[in-house]
Amino acid sequence: MNSVTTFSPAQSVEQVAFQRTELSVILSLYGRMVAAGEWRDYGISCLREVAVFSIFRRTAEYPLYRIEKRPKLRNRQGQYAVIGMDGHIIKRGSDLKTVLRVLERKLIRAVEE
Repeated sequence: MNSVTTFSPAQSVEQVAFQRTELSVILSLYGRMVAAGEWRDYGISCLREVAVFSIFRRTAEYPLYRIEKRPKLRNRQGQYAVIGMDGHIIKRGSDLKTVLRVLERKLIRAVEE
């Protein structure tokens, strides 16, 4: 017997994803850090409760930073967070550009050295 599984809209799994404007902000910073030689690769995961932009120095290692979007935290600590390699939250807030400033400071240090 052949069985075909179909999914109705009610059965579909919701995923959190970055909007185009959010990705534009993130990729702008990413491009500057790549040009400075600090970052080399990235990965994007869209899961049920969180969207993650992972930043790598080399392809086959743990991410240096994770930029996470958790819409359920929108009214609490803010939906955006920058998380370090050790899992600690470096910065959290409701404005993506403000949260990413913590990584832009690292770009300024990289250029000064």
